[in-house]
Amino acid sequence: MNFQEKSKKEKLTLKYFGENVLREKAQEVKIIDNSIIELAEQMHKILKKADGVGLAAPQVGIPKRIIVINLGDKKNIFTIINPKIISLSSELLKFEEGCLSVPGISLDVERPAQIIVKGQSTDGKEYNIETDGLLARVLQHEIDHLDGILFIDRLEKYKRDEIRYELKQIKKLGKAN
Repeated sequence: MNFQEKSKKEKLTLKYFGENVLREKAQEVKIIDNSIIELAEQMHKILKKADGVGLAAPQVGIPKRIIVINLGDKKNIFTIINPKIISLSSELLKFEEGCLSVPGISLDVERPAQIIVKGQSTDGKEYNIETDGLLARVLQHEIDHLDGILFIDRLEKYKRDEIRYELKQIKKLGKAN
């Protein structure tokens, strides 16, 4: 089922830990057409409503390589299609992360401090983003989603063990939808 068929049948909703789509490797977008642009627009609305900073298409049940970012200022609201990390710094930073698909859990995750990401805009133009700070972290987090990786996968085993009960509760939330 493609996005247009899905969107006509059901409204896009957030998917939660335990749902299979979050563990799939998302498919590359071959053609940027109106359905892809509409998907990105709907993702931006969901992101804003959820008060998040980033959202990947698998988080709304669509296994496509699309992410949307909204850091709260006009220059940092955008869509990236087929994003790919092309460079990571060796410097690592720990910072607290949470996830709309793993609600209620926020823990420190270590990630590279600076990155370069290559991607496409909704008009098909290729571009690079060279960044650090919050944007670098959000990009890495969302691109992980496209590869079926959740931020909790990057935690030490003892930290994952500490949140086992909360994860079981989140799985139930996903089944309830």
